[in-house]
Amino acid sequence: MNALRQDTQEHWQAISPLLTIRDERDYAAAIERLSSLLAEVGDDEKHPLYGLLDTLGTLIHAYEEENVPIPEAGGPEVLEFLMEEHGLSLVDLPELGGAGGVQAFLARERELHVGEIRALAERFRVSPAVFF
Repeated sequence: MNALRQDTQEHWQAISPLLTIRDERDYAAAIERLSSLLAEVGDDEKHPLYGLLDTLGTLIHAYEEENVPIPEAGGPEVLEFLMEEHGLSLVDLPELGGAGGVQAFLARERELHVGEIRALAERFRVSPAVFF
């Protein structure tokens, strides 16, 4: 075995557990690793571990594309999820005219207007398309 191949094999044995996602257990460990890296590295592209963060994110994305089904969700389901994630109640969204407007949208009794969609997209930093 030549020196380069041996050196590469030794390094791969050391980092392979960090970059291999074959099953749910590996996936869960990769998600934890990514969360830790995000907490440390953030979006600092000059951080020494930024390349690892970027690579791990790409590997996780590839695994999810193949193995993690994304449920279909309409605007009301997306808003309900975002409200839960942000700890918001019906009265916390003045963008929809108060609790009644929010409740009517969640119950699919009314659609959102363009201005409401823009306001929600800005507030939650998501694409306006998620509310259709």
